[in-house]
Amino acid sequence: MTKSPTHQLNKKMLERLIIIHNAIRSGIYPNNEKLRKIYCAQTGYDKVGEATINRDIDTLRTYFHAPLEFDREQGGYYYTDDDFDFALNDISAEDVFYLSAAKTLLSSFDGSPIYKAISDVIDFVTDTQGVGKSALLKRIAVPPQPKVVTDSQIWKKLLSSLQDNLIIEFDYTGRWNSEETHRRVHPYQLLMDDGKCFLFGYSEEREAERLFVINKIKNIKLTGETFELPSDYDFSSRCGGGKFGAFMGDDKVDFVIDFYADAREFVKGCIWADNQISEDFDDEDKTRISFSSTQVLMVQEWILSKAENAVPVSPDWLVEEWKNSIKKMMERCRNSF
Repeated sequence: MTKSPTHQLNKKMLERLIIIHNAIRSGIYPNNEKLRKIYCAQTGYDKVGEATINRDIDTLRTYFHAPLEFDREQGGYYYTDDDFDFALNDISAEDVFYLSAAKTLLSSFDGSPIYKAISDVIDFVTDTQGVGKSALLKRIAVPPQPKVVTDSQIWKKLLSSLQDNLIIEFDYTGRWNSEETHRRVHPYQLLMDDGKCFLFGYSEEREAERLFVINKIKNIKLTGETFELPSDYDFSSRCGGGKFGAFMGDDKVDFVIDFYADAREFVKGCIWADNQISEDFDDEDKTRISFSSTQVLMVQEWILSKAENAVPVSPDWLVEEWKNSIKKMMERCRNSF
């Protein structure tokens, strides 16, 4: 399917498209007025506009490549190819199952507008096929996680800014800085990570690319001014090969870290960076991981999360910061007892 440049599919539109398609395929040659009556009769809605039906007909042609024509003698629409069927009518039970499972896997983003939009469409598709309530779906789950609620109006303005490459302005309180600042930003991408939504873009005040937590953005404004999106705007290219989520630094760093005991199998079970090298030293009960990344803070937190079973080897400054963190933890531990 090739997406229409002017229309965006949603649950209600899909509902209308299926009803319109089935009416046309039945061979009754429905015109716009008849399609409106059929839609209202099947859904219980009081009315639907003629312009809406016209847009739906256009969507069937441009989005789903329906071989749709209007027969003037019959006074209604028909398909020139009797074998044409609407894509949703052909979806398999297995596909519906995986769509429903996808909703479950996305549940960590419940509270964000994108989750609601996606889940509404998935619910409609699965309910239409009658197998979306499969008991097997209960066997796929996402453990309870903290959820961040994203303001739907801010989300809509961000989507508009991305679509038209519009410069935006907003007030912002950073993740580690409680002082509110005013920002003027060229938005590049929206990132979804660990239940949170981020904006990645160029900050004119900092003269550098930055990440912004979306639920910390306030008073957002579309300036109406446009910017040129760089060809290499993708956030993943800023991570220096690292795969530690929504965080980046200015310089790529080469890391060497030793893992012990049960942490060994854990780190060997994942790819943490594009150039990762893993070495086992069984006589020392140790696995050494070497890799590069710009995501320094996330790597530091990763090491500390493994407690005594993770020891940084290089770079030297990382080793010193790790030691200082442990000293501070010991001091606070002594002061607490």
